[in-house]
Amino acid sequence: MTTILMVEDDAKIVLAFGVRLKAMGYTVFTASDAVSAIAQVRKCKPDLVLLDISLPGGDGFLVTERMRILQQSRSTPIIFITASKRPDLRERAMRLGAAGFLEKPFDAQQLAHAIETVLSPRDTTLGAVTPAAAVS
Repeated sequence: MTTILMVEDDAKIVLAFGVRLKAMGYTVFTASDAVSAIAQVRKCKPDLVLLDISLPGGDGFLVTERMRILQQSRSTPIIFITASKRPDLRERAMRLGAAGFLEKPFDAQQLAHAIETVLSPRDTTLGAVTPAAAVS
């Protein structure tokens, strides 16, 4: 079963999207701050991380940098999530290898599409669009 780690400090978002993700058949783990996010990455070894940029105890970029140091999460795809409209955040996320980037507010269908795009196998022989380019 595919495991998703949702790192989000807004309990309402965690509840709303956690229920939807579980209904879609994903196993969902959560973390509400940067420190617990790294602990959860080590514990649950997620297939995908949904990562809010603004977090207590550090930001999503710090979490990403720590994940890339760990062998088990070096290549784990990350979809960044933010309420900020600052264009430099998207650029920084992409430089860190983001698989996707969503701006709040977004709906369940946008999230599902982003997840499916990132997790679906790609046939590179056909010149398929990479998830980072497809999910924005």
